[in-house]
Amino acid sequence: MIRPYILAETNWKNLKDADFELAILPWGATEAHNYHLPYATDVIEADHIAAESARIAWEEGSKVIVLPTIPFGVNTGQPDIYLDMNLNPSTQFAILKDVITVLNRQGIHKLLIFNSHGGNNFKPIVRELGLEFPDMFLCVADWFKSLDKKQFFDEDGDHADELETSLLLHLRPDLVLPLDEAGPGSERKSKIKALTEDWAWAERPWSQVTDDTGIGNPKKASAEKGEKYFKAVTQKMARFMIELARADKDDLYE
Repeated sequence: MIRPYILAETNWKNLKDADFELAILPWGATEAHNYHLPYATDVIEADHIAAESARIAWEEGSKVIVLPTIPFGVNTGQPDIYLDMNLNPSTQFAILKDVITVLNRQGIHKLLIFNSHGGNNFKPIVRELGLEFPDMFLCVADWFKSLDKKQFFDEDGDHADELETSLLLHLRPDLVLPLDEAGPGSERKSKIKALTEDWAWAERPWSQVTDDTGIGNPKKASAEKGEKYFKAVTQKMARFMIELARADKDDLYE
């Protein structure tokens, strides 16, 4: 069944007279996710979460359109991990500028960058492009930061962890190896104290931080946990999409 809010599935017959309020650009990455998850984990999550969120928004009357997911992200800290694909931030800037140019020209003046990869940092890009496209409202959402993970999962982590493993067990169990084949996802912390806190940052050389490319123990993951989290996160993202679609971009502040 064709989903009219998914650009890759709809057609010119439906689009020639369409008028969308909000475009959504899912952005993932292609990289190793411990031993047990596929390289496309971030892309799969972006595809499914964006699509389901948009479905909820669409059925409540919001004119949203989900663009095809960008499958590569910033992986500058992983140059030695085989076939981890990297887009430099400058490349992301160029891609995003071209996408915004199309939307702006065709009268879609709101864009949500639906981020699915922790290494992507769109804030400086959005700041710069906002000056070039003053008629556009640009924003970014990290779906994986939108909920308190402790309400759903036992183990903390940020890559191929219990959260991501549970989601993939729910969304694409055919691509997940048995959990007894997964590594523990142990993380080595920096010896520099400030870099373990929130106010100082340096890129993590991934191979020095983890032996199995994961950060976070996936062993307690389950499809049931993934389904519960998926329903909650898509509801929250859908509410955001609905609010964005309805908002007057020139009257956003009280």
